[in-house]
Amino acid sequence: MFDVRRISTSRWWHKKKNWILFAIFLFLVFVRISKGSLYKNLYYFVSKPFWPGQFQKEVIIKSSDQESLIKLNLLKKDNIRLREILNLQQSSNSDTISAAVISRKTGSWWRQILLNKGSKDGVEIGSIVMGPGGLLGRVKSTSFFTSSVILLTSPESKVGVWVDRIQVNGILIGSGDDYPNLILYSKDADIKEGDFISSSPASTLLPPNIPIGIVQSINKPFKAKKTAKILLLAKPQIIDWVQILKVKI
Repeated sequence: MFDVRRISTSRWWHKKKNWILFAIFLFLVFVRISKGSLYKNLYYFVSKPFWPGQFQKEVIIKSSDQESLIKLNLLKKDNIRLREILNLQQSSNSDTISAAVISRKTGSWWRQILLNKGSKDGVEIGSIVMGPGGLLGRVKSTSFFTSSVILLTSPESKVGVWVDRIQVNGILIGSGDDYPNLILYSKDADIKEGDFISSSPASTLLPPNIPIGIVQSINKPFKAKKTAKILLLAKPQIIDWVQILKVKI
């Protein structure tokens, strides 16, 4: 009697184990057929309490907006730069030569740029060089294929200028940095920051009324003259294309 019950109990447990294994097999088949959707849905509810909060969401949105704004500004700058280059190329005529900047020394004491146009293109020593914004400098030397330009920021550069608001002539002298010096030979000249300066009508080197820059800061009067630092409108360190004026003064 004892042996019969033992066998019966063993068979019942054996059958129950088979059912468990069969259920696990069916579950695995279902997961396989559903391609893990059940697992993913389960993970959705289990992980929900640990999702990033609203603050982190706002940070991400703000960062995304800033990235989009930076990209937009870069595209605008590229668009403006390409338009300037296109305008310089299209505005060339018999009195101007469009040239590309192939080398520059805008951070050194001498401050020069090298252009890809030379004597074979009609460039002459003393020719005026302009970029987007206004005057850059004058041609110092030429070869058959290239020309070297002394920038307004070079200590070698000295040009006559005109302060429009107060109707006064002065001299712009390069100082070896990005801000050339304006010298007015009158310590009583009513010059102010923001005053616009251009090439002087009395200049023997430049045509009149070429935009040059604005007064950045004013120094204390020294003896019989007043000096100021000038912020140039044309930026030689970022300009790729220029115009060389062939107009004879």
